[in-house]
Amino acid sequence: MDALSVVTQLRDLASEPQNREIIVKDQGCLPGLVLFLDHRNPDVLFAALQALRYLAELPSNIPIMKNELGMMVSLQNLNIRTGLNVDITALAQEVFDILNAPAKRVPERQKKTKSQFFINSSNKKAKSVTLHIQGLDSTDQRGLCEDALLKVKGVISFTFQMASKRCTVRIRSDLPTESLASAIAATKVLSAQQVVRNEAGEEVFVPLDPSGVEVQHNSAIPNYLPEEDEVPKQDMDKAVSRTNAKEDASGSWLSTAASFLSKSFYW
Repeated sequence: MDALSVVTQLRDLASEPQNREIIVKDQGCLPGLVLFLDHRNPDVLFAALQALRYLAELPSNIPIMKNELGMMVSLQNLNIRTGLNVDITALAQEVFDILNAPAKRVPERQKKTKSQFFINSSNKKAKSVTLHIQGLDSTDQRGLCEDALLKVKGVISFTFQMASKRCTVRIRSDLPTESLASAIAATKVLSAQQVVRNEAGEEVFVPLDPSGVEVQHNSAIPNYLPEEDEVPKQDMDKAVSRTNAKEDASGSWLSTAASFLSKSFYW
């Protein structure tokens, strides 16, 4: 295991809400993420910040994270560290602000609102779409999906959760979701459905029709943009099915990661 593979897997686990409390309470993972905030590799830095942003979605995690030795200092240092791209410094500031914000009572009606990752409600150029991808069973299929999405004009970035066969895609607000399904279907081995929440707050799959959709292709990899605070609404005239996400925060993997971290750094 290397630093990037460990922090990437930790980020993917943290993206699943049922794993967040376990990760923060683990004696090795949270201190390890703090140490990764001083890493030289920007990919490791950004993945560690993404993991922390996911973990901070659980309110009970916030005081633990804030009091973790070195957490707040490391986040502040990233804002003054030279040579980092704006995405890293902006995310570091966002995590710092969340952890440093005074605890406040959330009105009951706001509790029903789906929490979003990297929300910027003032930006209307991008939105986030979650896809369930049938056939996403290995790194080979993931590579096919990455190549397909990178070719779509209007795709900004994407993150995979391999355990649940999901991909969260940041796209321009004017890009039809069916374009993503069309590009993925072109691989001949993968197909996509959109994951949304119904009025009862339950996750459901909405079929996407990839036929007849013209996909505009990129001539270069797109720039990174913040996503819009948009929550997809279920189209009730389409068939839906309930999801059955797997819970993969196994103690064995966390133990392996913690062991790697303890052997790689002086505590």
